[in-house]
Formats: sequence, structure tokens, C-alpha cells
Amino acid sequence: MPLLDTMGWAEASEAKSFKPPVRLGFMYMPHGVIMDQFWPADAESFLKSPPPALESLRPVLDQCLMMKGIAGVANGPFKGAPHALELSTWLTAALPDPDRRDEINISISADQVAANALGAFTTLPSLELATMPQTWKENQAGLNEAYYSHCSFRSPTQAVPAEINPRTVLNRLFKKKGQNGQASAGASPLDRSMLDLVLSGARDLRRTLPANDQRKLDEYLDSVRSVERRIAAIEQRQKEAALEKAGVRSSRRNDTDSPPIEIKIPEGDKRSEYMQVMCDLNVLAFQTDTTRVSTYIGSTPNGVSYPELGFSDKHHSTTHHNNQPEKVSKVAAITAFNIEQFAYMVKKMHSLKEGDGTLLDNCIMMWGSGLEDGDRHTRANLPFIVAGKGGGSINTGRFLPDTKGNQGDLLTTLLAAAGVTLDRPLGIATKQIPGILT
Repeated sequence: MPLLDTMGWAEASEAKSFKPPVRLGFMYMPHGVIMDQFWPADAESFLKSPPPALESLRPVLDQCLMMKGIAGVANGPFKGAPHALELSTWLTAALPDPDRRDEINISISADQVAANALGAFTTLPSLELATMPQTWKENQAGLNEAYYSHCSFRSPTQAVPAEINPRTVLNRLFKKKGQNGQASAGASPLDRSMLDLVLSGARDLRRTLPANDQRKLDEYLDSVRSVERRIAAIEQRQKEAALEKAGVRSSRRNDTDSPPIEIKIPEGDKRSEYMQVMCDLNVLAFQTDTTRVSTYIGSTPNGVSYPELGFSDKHHSTTHHNNQPEKVSKVAAITAFNIEQFAYMVKKMHSLKEGDGTLLDNCIMMWGSGLEDGDRHTRANLPFIVAGKGGGSINTGRFLPDTKGNQGDLLTTLLAAAGVTLDRPLGIATKQIPGILT
């Protein structure tokens, strides 16, 4: 459940209002951006005249912070491995061990540093989501295949897998227990609404709550129902499409027909619908304080296309545009599409009340890429967008055009804003970036 005003914190007195916890989330897109369509023209025009890539964020730009000048980790001895490095270095701010290339040996990632500090207070220490299976195999510079599709590392030698199935995520967030305390086999919140099980109790609780908490409870119950409905709708459409492909008219199915094939939600439907369901699950996990740390790999290097945008070109090959206008426009459209999904999540967080403000006020959500320019594989000026005030620690509504720092510095600063102290620098970090903080 969301934290209600009535609950407060266990150690808080009746006269002391609670302070909602800070949540930290990361959302990734590979292959960089078209820079003149991503970066604002100047600090003054940021809010009033954002560049095309940021148009979907316009309603909440005052809740966002952008900084130009964040350098990525230099490729070092891995000049021929830009795509193995772009995701694996994104949250570690470190290079893999060049002497053990075929093994995972890099550094603990920022999200897992946060999970170690904040995870003790929640059911899940962290939540890792992805759009695509983490199975890409390539051999750039002899590096382990896990570097291509993982951004979270629990330890220098242990990658954290991400979940791509929304139903599994929903089960994980609201796990049903059997009589022995173990998760019930085959239990699914989609078979019978989980809310029906507690509806009468929710009604009893609602009668005892003040108006502000009643509204929070209603928003929470509505958001759970909405996620369930959307996942069920996606599964139903995919099931019917599979039956039609097999020659079975699903709307007039007979008992003698073959049973529906197994449906995997990520394999069909519009990418935007799929990504928004995953974003909804992220919002719900934060709203209910099930976790305070999340990552979402919107797509991984190589292998993804965007037919929803009217073309089937692969993202990776399109980024090698050599300044051809048609390819440049396609890369710009892909970037805007991915930022639009981030904007969907951020705007939803901004619409949910929490404490004296909104859920977004108590979050730090970072969107970005591990490359600056996918055509040239440059990393000197990585694209980042930070949304949310971090409980009052982040000064938003600004564009900082001349930031001095690297991605380790940025991650270290965001961890500090979330209340996570470090006993050593994160990757290549040397300092915090004071311009980010209030």
C-alpha cells in the first residue's frame, strides 16, 4: 500500500509529520542522440522552447534538470567495443577488467549501491526491468556477452538479470503465499483480481481515514486495477492474433480447437504500450514503497526496430547515418519516442499526490544513453535527463550548459541526493557536482 498520512513513520510522534522516502530510478536507451535536436539552445529557452526531442516532457520540464558536459568512461583498451561498453559502463562508471575479458569483472553499479543502502526498508531491494531478452551474443574485443545487455551489477563479478514479462513483475510485486508461506504455484493476480481479496477490508479502512488518505487509497487501488487491465488486454490481443495465425477464429473457438500457444507479452503489440505497462509497474512499485530503486533498459544495443514509427530499420544501423537526412530523421524519431515513454512515467508520477507534494517530488528519475553520438561512438558528452526533486535535494527546472564532470560524478551526486553515502568513489568519480543540488 502507499504510505498514508495516517500511518506516519514508526518513530514519528503524532505531532511530527512524516517525510516520504526518496526513490531512485534509471531508464536507458542505446546509441546516443542527434545532438542538435536533443540539447536546449541555452539555459534561458529551456522551459519555453525545448528542442524537438524533449517536446513530450514540456508539461513537466520544470520538474527536470539537464546538464551538458558529462563525460563517459574512456574506451581505454576496448576501442573496438563501443556497444559492449555503452550499457555496462552506464551505471558502473568503470571499465571491465582487460585481463579477464571473457568473464564478468567490472564494478558494482550505482543502482545496486543504492539497493544495499535502501533495500533493507522495502520488500524488494531493487527492481530490474528490460524490454528485450538479455541474450545478445557478440564478441567485441573479446568481452563477455553479459556486458551488452546488463547495466546492473550486484558485485564486480555478478550481473543482475532484468525481468521482461509484465505479468511476472506484477506477481513479484504482489506475491501470493501458500499455506506453508511459500509462493503459491500457478498463482496469478490476473486469474482473479488481487483487489477483490481485500476489497471489503479496503472499504472498512477507507471509512476510518481522513479525506487526504482516502484519496491516496483510491488512487492506489485505481492504479493497480489499471495495470491489471492493460496487461490482460495485451495478453488477450496476442492470444487472438496467435490463434488467427494458426487458422483458428478465436472469436468462435470450439472445444476441439488446439489450445492457445504460450504467450510472452514482450513479443507483440505496440512497443509504446509494452513500455508504458513496464513504466506503470515501476510507478506502482515506488508508490507502494515495494522498492526504492529501479532500472529499466528500454532497449539494448543492436537488434531492435520501431515499426510503430512507420519504418522497420534497425536502431543500430540507422545511427550510422553519415549525416544522411533520412537516417538522421529516423534516429531523431527513435530518440523522441524513447523520451516520450520516460515522459509518460514522469508525468504519471507528477499526477500522484504524496505527502505535501507529488510522488515525483520524492523521486530521482534518470534517463540517458551510454553513447553521445551513435554514428561516431563518441562518449565525451553523454545525454542525460534527471526528473524529480529527490525529496527537495535536486534543483529542477534548469539546463546547465557547461557542466564539469563525468558520469561517475553524476551518479555519485544522485546517490548523495537520495541519501546514500559512499565509502569510496563510484568508478571514475572524483567529486560531486554541486550545481545539481539545492
